[in-house]
Amino acid sequence: MKNLITDILLVEDNPTDAELTIRALKKSNIINHIHLITDGAEALDYFFCKGRYNERNANVNPKFVILDLKLPKIDGLEILRRIKSDNRTKLIPVVVLTSSKEDKDVIESYKLGVNSYIVKPVDFEKFVKSVVELGMYWLLLNQPPE
Repeated sequence: MKNLITDILLVEDNPTDAELTIRALKKSNIINHIHLITDGAEALDYFFCKGRYNERNANVNPKFVILDLKLPKIDGLEILRRIKSDNRTKLIPVVVLTSSKEDKDVIESYKLGVNSYIVKPVDFEKFVKSVVELGMYWLLLNQPPE
């Protein structure tokens, strides 16, 4: 895990949504490394180099994170709260990609520092288009801090 290079960290527990997201990102031909994590506890282990990620280089973070809110063990809002409140991880761009349209989730996500909040389109083609545009923006257009 020491040299795990990740362009995108995808935190998604739904296997179908994860597969569609990865396929859409690969379709855009702009990324090489996607790392999938399927529960909130493992996501926090990844960010803070614990558990199976204890040898991960904490100075090498993903270019951005795609985060679902409804996750097993620890939900996406708690993950967002922890990474945005820690100096080591607070500058990592986080995009919430979720099925939740609830105002409380949108508002809380922005209060916690999310960079973007996207509701998963139900239509397959719209979903793929949204993910491709998401990847293109965060990997090619966005200028992150050094």
